[in-house]
Amino acid sequence: MSLIEARELTRLYTRGTETVRALDSVTFTIHPGEFVAVVGPSGSGKSTLLQLLGGMDLPSSGSLTIAGKELSRLSDTERTTLRRDTLGFVFQDFGLLPVLTVAENIALPAGLGKVSQAPSVDSLLERVGLSHRKNHRPHQLSGGEMQRVAIARALVRRPKILLADEPTGNLDSASGARILELLQELNQQEGITLVVVTHNDTLAAAAGRALALKDGKLV
Repeated sequence: MSLIEARELTRLYTRGTETVRALDSVTFTIHPGEFVAVVGPSGSGKSTLLQLLGGMDLPSSGSLTIAGKELSRLSDTERTTLRRDTLGFVFQDFGLLPVLTVAENIALPAGLGKVSQAPSVDSLLERVGLSHRKNHRPHQLSGGEMQRVAIARALVRRPKILLADEPTGNLDSASGARILELLQELNQQEGITLVVVTHNDTLAAAAGRALALKDGKLV
């Protein structure tokens, strides 16, 4: 049974008098437990696809079904619920709140509605190897540590799918390797489905398969 199913997925944008096909009739299926890399040059449609998968935008045509729910048929509230309960997000710029401690940043999504059997902040800190940084603030962390905090925050609601946008893009090679190792552990040991947009060849090669985009089309 598929967890993500895209059929003829198309997203058009209007730029002045020009119509841009950011995605053009893209069709694919992702099954539970897969690790999929989305690759391609800048402007190929990677970010647009991730926005659609995250329910932050809707296709111009075609269909996108996540966890059995066709996104275009959901209300705004229903899409918000789907994002909250099914998806976790990791961003290139980490997205941590500077005034909060590491523990508070991780716990933040747990306050956005009821969390059933949510893992504790302490267990997540241990999972990402940052128990000793619990009371630090983001500016006291390295880039790799901030990304591990961001991953822990994404896991607090036990998502089925983790969407990551260039998770190693702002990191040195050693920190990037540690993030890749953590992502592989989450996929292989905990069965989380990973969809990762990346320019990192090592990260792409570690995925079970790649969706390669060029000019909005799968190639």
